[in-house]
Amino acid sequence: MTLYIGREAPKLWRKICMETYVELQLFMEKWKLLLAGLIFQYIHGLAARGVHYLHRPGPTLQDAGYMILPVHASALSELPAMLNEMSELGKERGYVSESLFTFIFLSFILWTFHPFVYHSKRFYTVLLWRRILSFLVASQALRIITFYSTQLPGPNYHCREGGELARLPPPESVTEVLLINFPQGVIYGCGDLIFSSHMIFTLVFVLTYHKYGTKRFIKLFAWVLAIVQSLLIVASRKHYTVDVVVAWYTVNLVVFFVDKKLPEMPDRSNGSQPLLPYVKDKDEKSREDHHKLLNGNSVDTADWRQRLQVNGKHGEDGNHIHSESAANGA
Repeated sequence: MTLYIGREAPKLWRKICMETYVELQLFMEKWKLLLAGLIFQYIHGLAARGVHYLHRPGPTLQDAGYMILPVHASALSELPAMLNEMSELGKERGYVSESLFTFIFLSFILWTFHPFVYHSKRFYTVLLWRRILSFLVASQALRIITFYSTQLPGPNYHCREGGELARLPPPESVTEVLLINFPQGVIYGCGDLIFSSHMIFTLVFVLTYHKYGTKRFIKLFAWVLAIVQSLLIVASRKHYTVDVVVAWYTVNLVVFFVDKKLPEMPDRSNGSQPLLPYVKDKDEKSREDHHKLLNGNSVDTADWRQRLQVNGKHGEDGNHIHSESAANGA
């Protein structure tokens, strides 16, 4: 075992170094787009914090999902009471939804970096995250417009009437707003309802893996997790059902149209797609053109024009010199 680790460890380290070098070249080219996507994540959090100041608690709206989803298994024995009041997962079980979302989030991030370790790979990590951030930014921009258009009373427990965070006092300084009280301000927000931010991330990740992943079982499992995540969000009263439903068709449409606008990523699965274009030197190009002429194939005239400019002399100059020498010889 020790011998195997000692033999494979240098290979793995060499593979990580080579992949890091390649990805750094791409990062130096695409860093502005990646930075813009990350900055927008902060803007999205700032917008969600801002709408919290506008939130006004009120009665929880009638919701079909609240009526269907049970509190938990023991609630089935208390059917009459459940019919008289809205069923829910319960405040003490709200962590279940966040735990599943954390699992989806972290496992997807790890998968996007697997080209650094595994031999088989289909994409470059930098290019993939450029694509992911484009999907997120487009979806979150629509989300900001939506939840600022109409503020609904938050269904979450800390957003209800009498909750400590249901109403925020006016900010005392600009710094208080800009810092967004991270991470409490993100976790315990109110008012940013339509549509669910958790579902934006979940669906973007699942759709991305569905296109670029290779394991059919994991693709099916990811869609099942997305459905379970939707049910848990409603059952934990983090969102209304409409917030989840709107996220499902909005994110799918955004990914569909944005994906068509973006250039397709090179497929690395067959190993035939180089990262940088291969430039032939002059000698190799001359030999190739000579073989084409011997085989009766035509040579691009643009290449011949470039060949005439090797020493800084244009073709017209060459013809002029030739005519002068002919005249002198005459």
